[in-house]
Amino acid sequence: MGPAAMATALILASGSLIRAQLLRGAGLDFSIETAPVDEAEIRIALQAEGASAGDTAIVLAEAKALRVSRKRPGALVIGCDQMLDCNGVWFEKPGDRDHARAHLQALRGRDHTLSSGIVVARDGQRIWHHLSAARLSVRPLSEAFIEAYLDAAGEAVLNSVGAYQLEGLGAQLFSRIEGDYFTILGLPLLPLLDFLRLQGVLKR
Repeated sequence: MGPAAMATALILASGSLIRAQLLRGAGLDFSIETAPVDEAEIRIALQAEGASAGDTAIVLAEAKALRVSRKRPGALVIGCDQMLDCNGVWFEKPGDRDHARAHLQALRGRDHTLSSGIVVARDGQRIWHHLSAARLSVRPLSEAFIEAYLDAAGEAVLNSVGAYQLEGLGAQLFSRIEGDYFTILGLPLLPLLDFLRLQGVLKR
Protein backbone atom coordinates (compact mmCIF):
# COMPACT_ATOMS: atom_id res chain seq x y z
CA MET A 1 0.00 0.00 0.00
CA GLY A 2 1.44 3.38 -0.99
CA PRO A 3 1.36 6.49 1.16
CA ALA A 4 -1.83 7.68 -0.51
CA ALA A 5 -3.66 4.34 -0.70
CA MET A 6 -7.31 4.96 0.10
CA ALA A 7 -10.77 3.46 -0.04
CA THR A 8 -12.49 6.79 -0.66
CA ALA A 9 -12.36 8.22 -4.18
CA LEU A 10 -10.69 11.63 -4.38
CA ILE A 11 -11.65 14.06 -7.15
CA LEU A 12 -10.11 17.40 -8.07
CA ALA A 13 -12.82 19.69 -9.46
CA SER A 14 -10.33 21.84 -11.33
CA GLY A 15 -8.57 21.83 -14.66
CA SER A 16 -5.54 23.62 -13.22
CA LEU A 17 -2.33 21.86 -14.20
CA ILE A 18 -0.37 23.25 -11.27
CA ARG A 19 -2.97 22.10 -8.72
CA ALA A 20 -2.89 18.62 -10.20
CA GLN A 21 0.92 18.63 -10.12
CA LEU A 22 0.93 19.67 -6.46
CA LEU A 23 -1.44 16.86 -5.49
CA ARG A 24 0.48 14.27 -7.50
CA GLY A 25 3.74 15.50 -6.04
CA ALA A 26 2.30 14.99 -2.55
CA GLY A 27 1.56 11.35 -3.41
CA LEU A 28 -2.20 11.58 -3.82
CA ASP A 29 -4.18 9.32 -6.13
CA PHE A 30 -7.11 11.25 -7.62
CA SER A 31 -9.15 11.88 -10.73
CA ILE A 32 -9.97 15.21 -12.34
CA GLU A 33 -13.46 16.36 -13.18
CA THR A 34 -13.96 20.01 -14.02
CA ALA A 35 -17.13 21.76 -12.94
CA PRO A 36 -18.89 24.23 -15.25
CA VAL A 37 -19.61 27.23 -13.03
CA ASP A 38 -20.43 30.79 -14.12
CA GLU A 39 -17.58 32.34 -12.15
CA ALA A 40 -18.01 35.82 -13.59
CA GLU A 41 -21.66 35.99 -12.54
CA ILE A 42 -20.83 34.84 -9.00
CA ARG A 43 -17.96 37.32 -8.67
CA ILE A 44 -20.07 40.24 -9.89
CA ALA A 45 -22.94 39.39 -7.54
CA LEU A 46 -20.72 38.97 -4.50
CA GLN A 47 -18.74 42.13 -5.20
CA ALA A 48 -22.01 44.06 -5.49
CA GLU A 49 -22.98 42.69 -2.08
CA GLY A 50 -19.70 43.91 -0.59
CA ALA A 51 -18.12 40.48 -0.14
CA SER A 52 -14.37 40.27 0.28
CA ALA A 53 -12.10 38.65 -2.28
CA GLY A 54 -11.39 35.87 0.22
CA ASP A 55 -15.08 35.16 0.81
CA THR A 56 -15.59 35.07 -2.94
CA ALA A 57 -12.78 32.55 -3.39
CA ILE A 58 -14.49 30.23 -0.91
CA VAL A 59 -17.90 30.60 -2.55
CA LEU A 60 -16.44 29.82 -5.97
CA ALA A 61 -14.48 26.85 -4.64
CA GLU A 62 -17.63 25.52 -2.97
CA ALA A 63 -19.69 25.93 -6.13
CA LYS A 64 -17.20 23.81 -8.07
CA ALA A 65 -16.89 21.15 -5.38
CA LEU A 66 -20.65 20.80 -4.91
CA ARG A 67 -21.32 20.65 -8.65
CA VAL A 68 -19.12 17.56 -8.97
CA SER A 69 -19.97 16.08 -5.56
CA ARG A 70 -23.67 15.79 -6.39
CA LYS A 71 -22.77 13.45 -9.26
CA ARG A 72 -20.17 11.38 -7.36
CA PRO A 73 -21.70 9.86 -4.21
CA GLY A 74 -19.21 9.02 -1.47
CA ALA A 75 -16.26 10.74 -3.14
CA LEU A 76 -14.25 13.54 -1.57
CA VAL A 77 -14.33 16.40 -4.06
CA ILE A 78 -11.81 19.23 -3.87
CA GLY A 79 -12.85 22.63 -5.20
CA CYS A 80 -10.41 25.54 -5.40
CA ASP A 81 -10.41 29.15 -6.42
CA GLN A 82 -8.08 32.11 -6.21
CA MET A 83 -8.77 35.83 -6.16
CA LEU A 84 -6.34 38.70 -6.73
CA ASP A 85 -7.18 41.98 -5.00
CA CYS A 86 -5.12 45.12 -5.62
CA ASN A 87 -6.46 48.00 -3.54
CA GLY A 88 -10.04 46.88 -3.99
CA VAL A 89 -9.75 46.01 -7.69
CA TRP A 90 -10.26 42.32 -8.50
CA PHE A 91 -8.21 40.84 -11.31
CA GLU A 92 -9.20 37.85 -13.44
CA LYS A 93 -7.24 35.65 -15.80
CA PRO A 94 -6.24 37.77 -18.82
CA GLY A 95 -8.03 36.91 -22.03
CA ASP A 96 -5.11 37.69 -24.31
CA ARG A 97 -1.65 39.27 -24.42
CA ASP A 98 -3.03 42.82 -24.35
CA HIS A 99 -4.97 42.06 -21.17
CA ALA A 100 -1.90 40.41 -19.64
CA ARG A 101 0.14 43.53 -20.43
CA ALA A 102 -2.50 45.73 -18.83
CA HIS A 103 -2.49 43.56 -15.70
CA LEU A 104 1.27 43.84 -15.32
CA GLN A 105 1.18 47.58 -15.90
CA ALA A 106 -1.51 47.97 -13.25
CA LEU A 107 0.30 45.78 -10.70
CA ARG A 108 3.84 47.12 -11.11
CA GLY A 109 5.21 49.01 -8.16
CA ARG A 110 2.24 48.00 -6.01
CA ASP A 111 1.23 45.37 -3.46
CA HIS A 112 -1.59 42.94 -4.03
CA THR A 113 -3.20 40.06 -2.14
CA LEU A 114 -3.82 36.57 -3.44
CA SER A 115 -6.58 34.72 -1.59
CA SER A 116 -6.78 30.97 -2.17
CA GLY A 117 -9.90 29.12 -1.06
CA ILE A 118 -10.32 25.38 -0.92
CA VAL A 119 -13.49 23.40 -0.18
CA VAL A 120 -13.97 19.65 0.18
CA ALA A 121 -17.45 18.28 -0.41
CA ARG A 122 -19.00 14.85 -0.03
CA ASP A 123 -22.49 13.78 -1.09
CA GLY A 124 -23.41 17.31 -2.11
CA GLN A 125 -22.40 18.90 1.21
CA ARG A 126 -19.40 21.02 2.17
CA ILE A 127 -17.52 19.18 4.89
CA TRP A 128 -14.35 21.28 5.12
CA HIS A 129 -12.92 24.55 3.88
CA HIS A 130 -9.81 26.64 4.26
CA LEU A 131 -8.84 30.15 3.19
CA SER A 132 -5.36 31.58 3.14
CA ALA A 133 -3.85 34.75 1.72
CA ALA A 134 -0.45 35.97 0.61
CA ARG A 135 0.83 39.49 0.04
CA LEU A 136 3.02 40.16 -2.99
CA SER A 137 4.95 43.27 -4.00
CA VAL A 138 5.56 43.73 -7.71
CA ARG A 139 8.73 45.65 -8.45
CA PRO A 140 8.64 48.66 -10.80
CA LEU A 141 8.67 46.93 -14.18
CA SER A 142 9.96 48.66 -17.29
CA GLU A 143 7.96 48.48 -20.51
CA ALA A 144 10.88 46.65 -22.10
CA PHE A 145 10.85 44.03 -19.35
CA ILE A 146 7.10 43.52 -19.64
CA GLU A 147 7.35 42.89 -23.39
CA ALA A 148 10.31 40.54 -22.98
CA TYR A 149 8.49 38.70 -20.20
CA LEU A 150 5.34 38.29 -22.30
CA ASP A 151 7.44 37.00 -25.20
CA ALA A 152 9.23 34.46 -23.01
CA ALA A 153 6.23 33.30 -20.96
CA GLY A 154 3.93 32.91 -23.96
CA GLU A 155 0.47 31.43 -23.47
CA ALA A 156 1.25 30.57 -19.85
CA VAL A 157 0.43 34.14 -18.81
CA LEU A 158 -3.23 33.46 -19.66
CA ASN A 159 -3.54 30.64 -17.14
CA SER A 160 -3.48 32.61 -13.90
CA VAL A 161 -4.75 35.80 -12.35
CA GLY A 162 -2.08 38.48 -12.50
CA ALA A 163 -0.52 36.93 -15.62
CA TYR A 164 2.24 35.14 -13.74
CA GLN A 165 3.32 31.79 -12.33
CA LEU A 166 5.59 32.18 -9.34
CA GLU A 167 7.13 28.77 -10.02
CA GLY A 168 8.37 30.01 -13.40
CA LEU A 169 9.39 33.31 -14.99
CA GLY A 170 6.89 35.10 -12.78
CA ALA A 171 9.45 35.04 -9.97
CA GLN A 172 11.20 37.90 -11.77
CA LEU A 173 8.24 40.22 -11.20
CA PHE A 174 8.52 40.53 -7.44
CA SER A 175 10.55 42.43 -4.88
CA ARG A 176 8.91 40.85 -1.81
CA ILE A 177 6.53 38.04 -0.99
CA GLU A 178 4.79 37.37 2.33
CA GLY A 179 2.82 34.17 2.67
CA ASP A 180 2.63 30.50 1.91
CA TYR A 181 4.11 29.33 -1.38
CA PHE A 182 1.30 26.83 -2.02
CA THR A 183 -1.29 29.54 -1.41
CA ILE A 184 0.30 31.63 -4.15
CA LEU A 185 0.14 28.66 -6.51
CA GLY A 186 -3.59 28.38 -5.81
CA LEU A 187 -3.80 25.35 -3.53
CA PRO A 188 -3.19 25.64 0.25
CA LEU A 189 -1.68 22.18 0.30
CA LEU A 190 -0.58 21.63 3.91
CA PRO A 191 -4.01 22.23 5.53
CA LEU A 192 -5.57 19.98 2.89
CA LEU A 193 -3.11 17.18 3.67
CA ASP A 194 -3.92 17.50 7.39
CA PHE A 195 -7.64 17.17 6.59
CA LEU A 196 -7.06 14.14 4.37
CA ARG A 197 -5.15 12.47 7.20
CA LEU A 198 -8.14 12.96 9.49
CA GLN A 199 -10.33 11.38 6.80
CA GLY A 200 -8.05 8.36 6.56
CA VAL A 201 -7.04 9.17 3.00
CA LEU A 202 -3.43 9.61 4.07
CA LYS A 203 -1.57 7.86 6.87
CA ARG A 204 -1.00 9.86 10.03
